[in-house]
Amino acid sequence: MEQLKTYALMIGLTLLFIWFGGMIAGKTGMIIAFLVAIGMNFYAYYYSDQQVLKHYHAIPVDQNSASGLYRIVSKLTHRANLPMPKLYIIPEEMPNAFATGRDYNHAAVAVTEGLLELLTEEEVEAVIAHELSHIKHYDMLIGTVAATISGAIAMLANFGMFFGGNSENRPNPIVMMVLMIIMPMAAMIIQMTVSRSREFMADEGAARMTGHPEWLQSALQKLENYARRMTLHEAEPQTAHMFIINPFTGKDFSMKQLFSTHPTTQQRVERLEALK
Repeated sequence: MEQLKTYALMIGLTLLFIWFGGMIAGKTGMIIAFLVAIGMNFYAYYYSDQQVLKHYHAIPVDQNSASGLYRIVSKLTHRANLPMPKLYIIPEEMPNAFATGRDYNHAAVAVTEGLLELLTEEEVEAVIAHELSHIKHYDMLIGTVAATISGAIAMLANFGMFFGGNSENRPNPIVMMVLMIIMPMAAMIIQMTVSRSREFMADEGAARMTGHPEWLQSALQKLENYARRMTLHEAEPQTAHMFIINPFTGKDFSMKQLFSTHPTTQQRVERLEALK
């Protein structure tokens, strides 16, 4: 069922992108948008995981090089009935983690060195359980595709004035200008809404997987405190939704809550409290 929901969202965002292309430049715009969407979805599906791991300089590890981490992940994957994902360690002091990959058999979990050093073993287990829950519900693919299409819609809006089309198939200029403003915001809000709801689901999945909601509560509070004082090098807004805690937590952005990829830590802690 979760895989079907993932594909439905991919198709829905793609159709939105194609429709927007048609509104800007008629049939020509629809064809261009369709071809671009196919290319982006293909790339996002097969190669986005390796790109993000490379971007954060993630180092692959195994049972010999990271026995403690491997033991925790192995125990949890057995409990969740999941294949063992590939494991990576990011050479960063700021504690954080993310999961990526297109399906169960091509999944990866990456944690920073800081996470392994600054959290207790129980808290690390809770964070890993959160990431495995993302894997179980195909959240990595949803987030990647949502971010890709949202970025493409914004790009299409920026270049909308250069698209061809005669007076018969070009929309009203006022309507087109409104769409060029609204559509990127709408796509971004869809992406953020999807990311936030998936974070709540992954938190609940982690609590049930470990049987200890308080472990994740403690981990989230520690991670936010560190994120307010430390910086994750190479962090990009396009990949912020992947991390268990937004790496830009310490940044002072306007309208931060509206366009945040994560619920507040307080909201997440309160929901976890209700599971006890």
